[in-house]
Amino acid sequence: MLVTQQKVLRKFWYALMPMSALDKGPQPFTLLGENIVVWKGADGKPAALRDRCCHRTAKLSKGFVENGNIVCGYHGWTYDCSGTCVRIPQNPDASIPAGARVPAYHCDERYGYVWVALEEPLQPIPYFPEEEAPGYRRILQFYEQWKTSPLRVMENSFDNSHFSFVHKANFGMIDNPVPAKYEFRPNDWGFEAETHVPVRNPEASFRITGTSEPVTERHLTNRWYMPFSRRFGCVYPASGIHHIIYNCATPIDDGTLMLVQWLYRNDSEEACSTQELIDWDRPITTEDRDILEATDPDACVDTRRRVEFHMESDKPGLMMRRMLMDLLTRHGESEVHNPPEA
Repeated sequence: MLVTQQKVLRKFWYALMPMSALDKGPQPFTLLGENIVVWKGADGKPAALRDRCCHRTAKLSKGFVENGNIVCGYHGWTYDCSGTCVRIPQNPDASIPAGARVPAYHCDERYGYVWVALEEPLQPIPYFPEEEAPGYRRILQFYEQWKTSPLRVMENSFDNSHFSFVHKANFGMIDNPVPAKYEFRPNDWGFEAETHVPVRNPEASFRITGTSEPVTERHLTNRWYMPFSRRFGCVYPASGIHHIIYNCATPIDDGTLMLVQWLYRNDSEEACSTQELIDWDRPITTEDRDILEATDPDACVDTRRRVEFHMESDKPGLMMRRMLMDLLTRHGESEVHNPPEA
């Protein structure tokens, strides 16, 4: 799916970068092909504008923040969080023209990240209950560009059959390639999918899983939040440990995304340190990135492909594509490219 050609995708929230990145000043980002700049206002909340001064078109991300406003680094034109020009240094005694403004975007902070929607959102930022639940700690893990499409990432997130091959070096069981069945619970803006998956438990993962058994189980209650966010809801029944990952596959353009990932655990730093958790999930995430970057990023929303009806591992992706196609149809759009029926 060519994301920049689907206008309805502009009406969702996306995680861009950690709030801590704004401590260094204005930061550029490309969201669905739109160049934007984000910074921290006087109240400590993030703001987002088009990354282009209305004076001489310089990128505002090359400027700086002053009293919570963003100042263009070219001539000092200054804009507030709504995009209104509030100061023209070269003409201090004259009124500022009414048209001196830059388009602003919806911007908020949630879960330690900056979130932006380019147009009026159809849905609020997804609610992740672990953020407020007692006994959980939040760990910011990864924030990196991937050369693939967000639909590919979402499909892969629910594809249990790739564990045996892509992740055979750590937890995958290559002699057990048939995935367990999911129980699906659809909703208006996504679905929940529950299953039980056996996994290898090498010594390096003993403190991750909370058990030293050579094979353990993951009880997965995964969720997809339309269009490109997901919950990997992993509970290790043998120990009662929750290892719950949230991803936002934020589309930069048609072939690139920003993978934002954070983790919730119901244990302590002493039981399993932040660095151990990052070190365990790092190679797994890298394996996913490497295989997905080897696919065609134009992952088509094609619900006619008959092969998916016969393979359990493809059913989550098929459901995703159906729901996305329904979304596009409701908003008067159609898929840019569909291959021949398989």
